[in-house]
Amino acid sequence: MGLLQDISEGIDESIPRTGHIITAYAFGVVVGAPVIVSLAARLPRRELAVGLVLALGVGNALTALAHGYWQVMGARFIAGLPHGAYFGVASLLAASLVTPERRGRAVSRVMLGLSVATVVGVPASTWLGQNLGWRSAYWLVLGITVVAGALVLAFVPHAPGNPGASVRGELQALKCSQVLFAVSAGMIGFGGVFAMYSYVGPIVTDVTELSRSAIPWFLFFFGVGSVLGSWLAGVLADWDVERSVLAGFVALAATLVVLSMTAGTPASAAALVFVIGVLGSVLAITLQMRLMHAAGDAQMLGAALNHSALNVANGLGAWVGAVVIDAGWGYRAPSVVGAGLAVLGLLIFAAGLRTQAVTSRPATARS
Repeated sequence: MGLLQDISEGIDESIPRTGHIITAYAFGVVVGAPVIVSLAARLPRRELAVGLVLALGVGNALTALAHGYWQVMGARFIAGLPHGAYFGVASLLAASLVTPERRGRAVSRVMLGLSVATVVGVPASTWLGQNLGWRSAYWLVLGITVVAGALVLAFVPHAPGNPGASVRGELQALKCSQVLFAVSAGMIGFGGVFAMYSYVGPIVTDVTELSRSAIPWFLFFFGVGSVLGSWLAGVLADWDVERSVLAGFVALAATLVVLSMTAGTPASAAALVFVIGVLGSVLAITLQMRLMHAAGDAQMLGAALNHSALNVANGLGAWVGAVVIDAGWGYRAPSVVGAGLAVLGLLIFAAGLRTQAVTSRPATARS
């Protein structure tokens, strides 16, 4: 996302149209997560995680080699395929290594890696793209995936797959209403984060009126917030998953509204981007725990579905942001519609909890 302006210039497309490559990656995650996890549930989990990391590297190499809009779109779709499946496998591995009351913190440690990567990798790749060309950032990612795969193989203990798993059995989780409520809440509500974050570069340069060199700093603030949010989410998930999700959506909607009103002030914009980073991590991890609980025996699929949901949100947020920008509403508008998406996510999640409460009552109480 920090490279959006550089890529748009490199492939000679507008920023809103180039924003669709974010949607392409997200669509790859949506397709890849349930398909790969369902097909690979019997495989040893550590080795599966390594294979998915290396597959991500291949997708980024294809991106670096791509020329033109459609080739870049296709490469980003391929790169997205292993994303959700990897986090599903990694989350289940982490949860299996600790006692039940610490599983929220274990999963948050996995997601903390993603947050630290946001702090270091996103600003660094943005700087690299601005100075050495946007393709250099994707070559760097390829190298990182090779190192990451070797480290997982060296340090993560072996864990067998589920020999009794089947594609049909894994996909049974999709019939659970609570899984569908949680997935839908993430798909729509988390779009509020990406409606703003997809266009953080233009917000910084056109609304806050800072130079392009300030963009990596705003990405850094968001990343630091994500790190703090990942730590906080582990504690909140082990306390009360459902209340944490509800509070997260409320706070996200309010923060996005305030950002739309005060984005012209650099200090306010930076502080609010930091807060959105915190809330994004809290929601991502608590929604993941909710799905793992709701999915029953198909916990790996539940964890992977969260990343499908969040990447639908990624694509939805980027697309909605492009629509309102193209309509001439300016770069503040994505934050406003993002707040609306967060409110919709809140209502869907609350409806799921209400349905759960009604269906879990004894028959005599309901009558």
